Amino acid sequence: MPRRVVIVGAGPGGLALALLLARAGLQVTVLERQSQVGGRTSALVLDGFRFDLGPTFFLYPQVLEEIFQAVGYDLHREVSIKRLNPQYRLIFGQGGELLCGPDPEAMIEQISRLAPADAPRFREFLQDNRVKLAKFRPCLQMPFHGWADLFNRRMLAVLPYLKPWKSLHAELASYFRDPRLQLAFTFQSKYLGMSPFHCPSLFSILSFLEYEYGIWHPIGGCNALTRALANVALKLGAEIRLNEPVLNVLFEGRRAVGVRTPGAEYRADAIALNADFGHAMTTLVPNALRRKWTDEALARKRFSCSTFMMYLGIEGRYEHLQHHNIYIASDYRKNLDEIEQRHVLSADPSFYVANPCRTDPTLAPPGHSTLYILVPVSHQHPNIDWTRERDRFRSLVLSQLRRIGLDDLEKRIRVERIITPADWEHRLGIYKGATFNLAHNLGQMLHRRPRNRFEEFHRLYLVGGGTHPGSGLPVIFESARITSRLILEDLS
Repeated sequence: MPRRVVIVGAGPGGLALALLLARAGLQVTVLERQSQVGGRTSALVLDGFRFDLGPTFFLYPQVLEEIFQAVGYDLHREVSIKRLNPQYRLIFGQGGELLCGPDPEAMIEQISRLAPADAPRFREFLQDNRVKLAKFRPCLQMPFHGWADLFNRRMLAVLPYLKPWKSLHAELASYFRDPRLQLAFTFQSKYLGMSPFHCPSLFSILSFLEYEYGIWHPIGGCNALTRALANVALKLGAEIRLNEPVLNVLFEGRRAVGVRTPGAEYRADAIALNADFGHAMTTLVPNALRRKWTDEALARKRFSCSTFMMYLGIEGRYEHLQHHNIYIASDYRKNLDEIEQRHVLSADPSFYVANPCRTDPTLAPPGHSTLYILVPVSHQHPNIDWTRERDRFRSLVLSQLRRIGLDDLEKRIRVERIITPADWEHRLGIYKGATFNLAHNLGQMLHRRPRNRFEEFHRLYLVGGGTHPGSGLPVIFESARITSRLILEDLS
């Protein structure tokens, strides 16, 4: 009989893990509480309008290409993906804008219009981060079990490039004097739910990835990636059971031996959790059994920001909008302080607007389009009562959107869905509504992040944004490769 693995959650990490294990000959069952696959990378469909629930940026497709290749498939035959040019439009509350694209010469020209003296440093930024990524990539592909792993040959090679004493913003300030350019190459820390003023300088590789490898749009939305993963996993023999929430993990001593759902028990040789880490610990594993990651310990950890979401189906199109559009508040540091330290709502919030029908008209009925609006806000905190603030903040966001030329938006709305941090927590099972999981500070990275081979119990594994290497689709897919190797090693 083949060894059996149960995966809790059909998010991108869990699905990638499923097809890697199924291809290796294991009996794989994926249990998903929702009616569709994808988790935060699932679809929201409203009256013929199709939205990505969560991620809309698809970066560094090489990892997923390699995963499909490893199991005998071609990603580009399963999903049509298109590289964007321009990649996005940045609008600065301080004045000015950048139309960012993958051509270095065009970017230098764009930068010259904003800050001529800084333009020559762009190539230096790219080259330095090309070396940094090459040095650090092996560390993103290996598990970290403890302190000793920090002193292996790979980590020692990358230490000179990490500069742990510097923040991401300080790192970029060494290249660009204009504060708008410093933000143009550090706002990507929001992909991790962090402020560039506190995020480690390592993550300058995020903006580098955009320019070196591009920003891509899967036709049908990023949820097309998780649907393709599910289809391939099924072809390889994995079982995916939807509408089957896991109630708790079953243990014999310190060993995970199965899970219980409302209608069944599933016994297995290994259990992999692809659920939100904080939510999974506090709902699926009894607090009395946990030694390190107790409820009390979790409450003391630093978590990412949350997001206020608006999904709008509108009549017509806004031709002046790019596919991706980012407005950076005039006092960005204050905006981030209000989110991360004071836990209050900003009067001038930054925001992101996706206008994907510019690239992909399949997402809306003829003559219509979709807008995806994301506003970074505090995770759940007593300072903010979303039952009171929801409608007021909606009005503020609609007012803010006039800054990018959406003056007549409200009268063109045909369908609308709003998700607040309270919804992320209570309806979608995300601890504190922190949509980017545990913060990626130095105290919560590498071996100090919950480990892929979970340190609390035998035969319990983690995959997804809550474990190493962290949040974001490329590294979530990398976590699936790491965890698959550990499971296969342990079950061999």
